[in-house]
Amino acid sequence: MNERDALRTLAADLPHAGDDAAVVGDTVITTDMLHERTDFPVGTTRYTAGWRAVAASLSDVAAMGADATAAVAVYADASFDGNDLDRFVAGAVDVCEAVDAEYVGGDLDTHTEFTTASTAIGDVTDEGVVTRSGASPGDALCVTGEWGRSAAALRLFERGRDDEAGAGERGREGGKRGRDIERANDLFRFTPRVADGLVLAGRATAMMDSSDGLARSLHQLAEASDVGFALDRDAVPVHPAVEALADDPGERFELTAHFGEDFELVCAIPEPKLDRARAACPGGLTRVGTVADTADGVTADGDSLPDRGYTHGS
Repeated sequence: MNERDALRTLAADLPHAGDDAAVVGDTVITTDMLHERTDFPVGTTRYTAGWRAVAASLSDVAAMGADATAAVAVYADASFDGNDLDRFVAGAVDVCEAVDAEYVGGDLDTHTEFTTASTAIGDVTDEGVVTRSGASPGDALCVTGEWGRSAAALRLFERGRDDEAGAGERGREGGKRGRDIERANDLFRFTPRVADGLVLAGRATAMMDSSDGLARSLHQLAEASDVGFALDRDAVPVHPAVEALADDPGERFELTAHFGEDFELVCAIPEPKLDRARAACPGGLTRVGTVADTADGVTADGDSLPDRGYTHGS
């Protein structure tokens, strides 16, 4: 059973499960867990791990259109290294400051591998929250930012590892590997779109973050809103790092639409509200398609778009 199947099983007893965060009164709350083997490639610094772990939860707050206020995290490892722990907390503090939230502590534990769990909370504004279930045919399909940065980061982590493995045989210096790993860490440290989420609250009819990838996010939104989507492949904004690493348009679309872990916002916006939303989003807002009827399904340039992306437990 993968994560989506598990959520469907729990839905009967947990009716609020399924959106990016739960709403309790005027507060949204969300939690995430990341593991070294599945979420932090070799070369990921503890600073990046602290930033990324907390950013994942702050991104869920953003997807609800709420104002992030605070976050905590659990840090678990086989043993504690003071420098590693300090760098993790520094990353967590810095990403909170980047979205005007506060890192307020957490918990420590031992585990067989480095593992972290983060929780973030936010305030519901006067505009209310944005769930996944309000899109209507004819709405504009939009995304924030640029896509594929995590896929590019993984390629750079892998290239840095391969360079290290072959350095002796080929006589390579460590500089190239160091640059690849440094760039990969930089790409892994995304800024949660909290400010954009606040702009989209009251304008977007449905919204979620793209932790599972653009294609999978569209299928999830389609299921929640009982609609279809018509995606324009060429309209998806591509991160420059992907342009530098992809060999052809097919690979570029694969990295931007199916890899996942970009943590951008995917939303539906009524046409009359689109121009003002686009002008106000600090991270950039791009129209990439249109909300369609349920019977039309989820398509890209008229062809069926596979429901493929990142899935926990798959």
